[in-house]
Amino acid sequence: MHHDAVPNAAHDLPPVPADKLTAPFKRFLALSSAGGLLLILCTVIALVWANSPLADAYDYIFHDLNLELSLGSITLSHGLAHWINDALMVIFFLVVGLEIKREMLVGELASPRKAALPIIAAIGGMVVPALIFVAINWGQSSIRGWGVPMATDIAFALGILMLMGARAPLPLKVFLVSLAIIDDLGALAVIAVFYTDDLSMTYLAYAGGALAALVALNVMGVRKLVPYLAVGVLLWFFVLESGVHATIAGVLTAICIPASARVDSVRFLSSSRNALDVFEKSAKPGKSVRTNPEQRAAVMALEQNAEHVVPPLQRLEHMLHPYAAFLIIPVFAIANAGLHLGAEATEAVSGSISRGIIAGLFFGKPLGIFLACFIAVKINIASLPTGVSWRQLLGVGFLAGIGFTMALFIGNLAFTDPAQLEAAKVGIMLASLASSILGVTLLLTCQTASAKAKAGSAKPTPA
Repeated sequence: MHHDAVPNAAHDLPPVPADKLTAPFKRFLALSSAGGLLLILCTVIALVWANSPLADAYDYIFHDLNLELSLGSITLSHGLAHWINDALMVIFFLVVGLEIKREMLVGELASPRKAALPIIAAIGGMVVPALIFVAINWGQSSIRGWGVPMATDIAFALGILMLMGARAPLPLKVFLVSLAIIDDLGALAVIAVFYTDDLSMTYLAYAGGALAALVALNVMGVRKLVPYLAVGVLLWFFVLESGVHATIAGVLTAICIPASARVDSVRFLSSSRNALDVFEKSAKPGKSVRTNPEQRAAVMALEQNAEHVVPPLQRLEHMLHPYAAFLIIPVFAIANAGLHLGAEATEAVSGSISRGIIAGLFFGKPLGIFLACFIAVKINIASLPTGVSWRQLLGVGFLAGIGFTMALFIGNLAFTDPAQLEAAKVGIMLASLASSILGVTLLLTCQTASAKAKAGSAKPTPA
């Protein structure tokens, strides 16, 4: 996941004591790799906790503790992990949906030529791992987990790629982000179609009504976010009760958020300059903005202008992205990565579920991505990103084999048997670790374009 970089006005403010306390945290959160690093830390915490003397507390908090939410005659009662996966993760999928829509409208996926390679790569990276898992689990009940090795964890993969520095040129990072976004779209389709419970047609009809209300808000030109989010909560409840997985509500809500601004840049500049003129002319000696109604009105006009020139989709994405990256995903990791490493886990490695996931993520992902890209380039329907070599592309293919967050999420839907779910977690953990190691190794051994140029210029010229 990523978001647009914007100037930070806070840098120009006079410092206060709290700034000194929060400065290290702000510097960390500003790093492109921060989300991936925090996810790694939370995964380690979950593994240590689940295998410590406090393991019983881990199981009780996330699996045995029941939390109820009541509103009139409606009562929802689930374990904490269930609430995290079915409610908190809806916000994450809302952000994913916003990113997908933005990329398709104005981003890397808006141009057919630019979008061709990551789309084809994502399809290859989903189909091949699924086929490998199916081949290993053919004829068994565990075949239901075929969707687990299809997923790529963008936070982990991009976090590691960002740490590569010059070894990973910008076009390679853009390719991975685009591939992962399309991969998320494919995973969402798989969840919606194949991992649903018995459907309730009544609640599906209610969900359809809520979705129609969201579409109507968009058509009527409503630009305030509150109505969309309020109807989105209703949509979440109806989808949850319908049997379709509740996170789909986040994506449907995102699709309906307007992506166009209410005013254009010309009108924004004109209105803002007028407001600034009023602010300047209304200044009175000895009066602050707090006691000057004309200046307060000018500031409010500036605030409204700023809100109207930025599309609601981008405002919501910018607002929610930090919570998704630094709160929701880490909490999800702590609740779901607590694998008990004992004799059962060792035995699970040899089982068909773990073998299918490891083979799918570690071998299937890079193979599917690399072959799909190779064929697409050779038949001239796509081209390699500028400055990216085939070796670097293969390295990114292995990084795409880090399936952590989405793979765990689909694993929770696919396997109701605790033993099968534990086996899936073992496979995901081992495959993600092996994929990250080999991906990093390949990228570190790649010679950058600048290094190649220097090496070429350093060659002695023949006499």
